[in-house]
Amino acid sequence: MTTVLECRGIDAGYTAASPCVRGIDITLAEGEVLSLVGPNGAGKTTLLMTLAGLMPSLGGTISIVGARVKPGRARASSRAGLVLVPDDRALFTGLTVRENLELARHRSGPAVSDMIEYFPRLGERIKIAAGMLSGGEQQMLAIGRALMQSPKVLLIDELSMGLAPVIVQSLLPVIRRVADEKGTAIVLVEQHVRLALKISDNAIVLAHGSDVLRGSAAELAADPDKIEHAYLGSKQSTDGV
Repeated sequence: MTTVLECRGIDAGYTAASPCVRGIDITLAEGEVLSLVGPNGAGKTTLLMTLAGLMPSLGGTISIVGARVKPGRARASSRAGLVLVPDDRALFTGLTVRENLELARHRSGPAVSDMIEYFPRLGERIKIAAGMLSGGEQQMLAIGRALMQSPKVLLIDELSMGLAPVIVQSLLPVIRRVADEKGTAIVLVEQHVRLALKISDNAIVLAHGSDVLRGSAAELAADPDKIEHAYLGSKQSTDGV
């Protein structure tokens, strides 16, 4: 399978003297879902922001479909095919669902109807302003808007932020479906570890900015004690893992 994202020795943060993330390696093939999990403050969001070019890398290399991307160049990352769904969703709240989707559409990209196929609820709310949607509907719209750009690599930061577990359970299978049907490689930051592992191929546990555990999602799900240990004794919930 084609490698679409390759990162080597990524250091990230606000100052070179004290990076938040240190020495992270990621190799992601088309259609692969990688869960990035760990306690709050582990550096997960910082890593995604760096991969997306929204923060300058303090070290290491990032390649998208074999092309080296200069650190801190968000436009270059986007043009290469990497799209980020931030944890605040960043919707145009005064515009309708349709308008949010159409604004993101590339000339040869998918149609609004394709997003409604993934998220039928958006079809029912197509003329409603994004600011009037529920949290779950807003997340559907944020993901749909990202998919309108036909990403080769999709980064989703805290999919479950502010959402009830039942909503998360309905959204995660769509992520798996997108990877399988579109060949999109996906990096998913998620606090509901057990649910995330169910739809992932592989997983990395970050703690204090370092990669402390990685492996296939199936293997890690079968050994929840190993994940708890990787959290370095954190008392934060890992949702049953």
